[in-house]
Amino acid sequence: MSVYVAHNRACAIERINARTGGTVDLDYETAWEDALELAHLGQQCGVDVQYRTAEHISVESADALIRGLRREKLTFRQRYLYCRFDMTALPEKSLCELEALAIAHGDYVLPGHLQQEATLVWS
Repeated sequence: MSVYVAHNRACAIERINARTGGTVDLDYETAWEDALELAHLGQQCGVDVQYRTAEHISVESADALIRGLRREKLTFRQRYLYCRFDMTALPEKSLCELEALAIAHGDYVLPGHLQQEATLVWS
């Protein structure tokens, strides 16, 4: 099934009312306020509506972590970045800079062994 990411309420309502099926994924700052109402509307129109507060990202390499954190963050979700590589191989200064970038985004850099699920993979 297709997943449509709605970045505002108007786009979400438009997609739900189109009755195209699939899933509308609410990803905007005030989505939590609309989630229940839009889920009900989606139910009436045969469209699944989901709202998630966090993304669990499996990060396969130090380069992937660097690229991911330097890109513009396009989601309002908090990201848990599970590093599947040896974080101790990074110079302490680099690791501190990456953690500071993550904190600026409202995200967490975590060791990979803590990962239980992944919604995305950075490789």
